[in-house]
Amino acid sequence: MKLNAFYKSPIFLKSIFVVSIFAIFFISAVTFKHINLLNNSSKWVNHSYDVNLELERLFSYLKDSETGQRGFLITKDSTFLEPYVNAKERIDKSLDIIKSYSQNDPAQENNLRKLEFYINKRQNYLSAALHLSFKKSLNDKELKEKLLVGKGTMDSVRNQINVMILLEKKNLKSRELSYKDTIKVTPIFIYITLLITLVLISISYIRINRDLEKMQVANNRLTVLNESSSLAEIVGNFGSWQLNIDTDDYTFSDNIYRLLGCEPQSFKNGQADFLKYVHPEDKSYFEGINSKELENDNLPSFTYRIIRKDKKLRYFRTTGRIVTNKSGHKLLIGTTSDVTEEVLASLSLEQQNIELEASNKELLAFNYVASHDLQEPLRKIQTFISRLSDKEYDKLSENGKEYITRIHSSVDRMRILIDDLLQYSRANKTEKVFEKVSLNELLENAKFDLAQSIEEKNAVIQNEELPKMTVIPFQIQQLFINLIGNSLKYSRENVVPKIKISCKRVSAFEEPQLPKNTKAKFYKITFEDNGIGFEQEYAEKIFILFNRLHNKNEYAGTGIGLAICKKIVENHKGFIFAEGKPNEGSIFTIYLSEDC
Repeated sequence: MKLNAFYKSPIFLKSIFVVSIFAIFFISAVTFKHINLLNNSSKWVNHSYDVNLELERLFSYLKDSETGQRGFLITKDSTFLEPYVNAKERIDKSLDIIKSYSQNDPAQENNLRKLEFYINKRQNYLSAALHLSFKKSLNDKELKEKLLVGKGTMDSVRNQINVMILLEKKNLKSRELSYKDTIKVTPIFIYITLLITLVLISISYIRINRDLEKMQVANNRLTVLNESSSLAEIVGNFGSWQLNIDTDDYTFSDNIYRLLGCEPQSFKNGQADFLKYVHPEDKSYFEGINSKELENDNLPSFTYRIIRKDKKLRYFRTTGRIVTNKSGHKLLIGTTSDVTEEVLASLSLEQQNIELEASNKELLAFNYVASHDLQEPLRKIQTFISRLSDKEYDKLSENGKEYITRIHSSVDRMRILIDDLLQYSRANKTEKVFEKVSLNELLENAKFDLAQSIEEKNAVIQNEELPKMTVIPFQIQQLFINLIGNSLKYSRENVVPKIKISCKRVSAFEEPQLPKNTKAKFYKITFEDNGIGFEQEYAEKIFILFNRLHNKNEYAGTGIGLAICKKIVENHKGFIFAEGKPNEGSIFTIYLSEDC
C-alpha cells in the first residue's frame, strides 16, 4: 500500500530524476577514468618504447666508438677515429635523455647510475688503449690487457642495458595487467548501471504517460466544468473575478461583462473600467470597501448600484476571499451577483413591514378600546337593563319582556366576546416569560377556576402525574381551562362528563403526526372526553378564529377558545391535534417541546 502510494506521489518522479542524473554522472566518471587509464597505458607503452629505443641508440653509439677504435688500431688511419670522437657527445646526450625518462623511478635511476659508471669506464679504457696504440704495437701485453678490460666493460654495459630494458618491460606488463583488471570489471558496472537507469526511466515514462493520460482526461473535464460554470453563471445571474495582488491585474469572467450589458472581454483595465459603471453615489463606498480587501483574508459581502451600458439601474452584490496558489502568489477571488430583484423585494418587504407595524399599532389601539372603552358602555347597558327589569318589568307587555331578555342575552355574549378577544390578544402580545413550574399545580388551578361548572355537571376528571416544565405559567393554565371547559360545554345531555388527562414523554420520530425532520423530545398530553364529539373533517377548522361547529343558540361560545389553545401551544414550540367521533367524544392531543 505504501509502495503504491510512493509510486503515485511526485516524490517518485523526483527520485528517479535524481537517480538517473547520478547514474549519468557515474557512467561519465567511469568512462573518464578508463579514458585516463587508456591514455596512461598508451603513455607508459610509449615511455617504455622510448626508453628501450634510447638505450639501444646509446649502445649503438658505444659500438660505433668501439668500431672506430678497432679500425684505427688495425689501419692506423685517423679517419676511423671520427665515429669515436662524435660518439662521446652523442653518448652524453643520450644519457641525459634516459635520465629524464627515469625520473620518479628509483630502480631505473639506480640502474642508470650503474650504466653511466660502466660507460665512463669503457670510455676511459678506449682512450687509454688509443694512447698506447700510438706508442706500442698491437701485440703489446699492456695494450692487450686494456683491450680485454674494455671488452669486459662493454659486456657489463650490454648487460646493464638489458637489465633496464627488462625492467621497463616488466613495469609495462604490470601496468597492462592492472589496466586489464580494471577494464574487465568496469563494463559490468556500467552495464548494470545502464540497465537500472533504463528500468527507472522506463518506469518513469510509464508513470508520466499515465499522468499525461489523466491530465488529458482532467483537461477534458476541466473544459466541461468551465463550460458548465459559464452556463451556471448565466443561469444564476452572477459572474466571477480574480485579482492578482502582487501584479494588481484583474481577470473577469464573460458573464461579468454581460451583467454590465457589455460584450465579453470588451475592456481590459480591470477595476478602473468597472468603476465607470458604478453609480456615482456608491463609488466612494465601493472604493472604500476594496481598499480594505488587502488587509483581510475575506472581502465582506456588500451591495451597490450599477448603471449598465443600456442606462438601466441594477443592484450588484460582491464578495470574495484571499487565497495563495501553488506559485506563492496571493489572489483575491470573488463573485459578483445581480441581486436587483432581491433588493427590490426586500424594499417592498420593508414597506409592507412598515404598513404591518402601523396595522399592528391600530390593532393594539383597538384592543385598548375593546378592553376599556367598550367595557364601560357595556357595563352601563347591563346596569340600566337590570334596573329596568327590576322596576319596570311587570309594566311591560309580553313583547317588551322578550326584548329585555334578548338584550340581556346579547349583552352577555358581547361581554364574553370582548373577554375572549382580549385573551387571544394577550396570548399573541404578552411578553413571553418562561418559568420552570409543575404542570400539576397549573392543572389544579384550572380545575379551581372551573369548579362551579364541574360541580353543576358532576363531571369526573382523571389525570396522570404531569411533569415539571419550563413554560409561560398563565398561558398553560389558560390552555388547561379552555380544553377542560370545552369538554364540559360540549358534554351530552343526561350523561356524566368524564375527562381523562394522560401524559408521556415521546420523540418526534415515534409520532406519525409530527414532522420527521427533527429529533426533538416532547411531552404528549391528551385530553379525552365522552362528549358530543365532531366529524373528523372539522378537526383542523375548529382551531380557526371565530369558527363554530354549532349554532350559538345550541351552545354558548365565541369560537375563540380553541384558537387561543393553538396559539399558546405554538408559543411553546409545540403542536395540537384534535380527533372526534360524533356522540362518542373527542380527544385533544398536545405536544409540548422540552426545549421551549
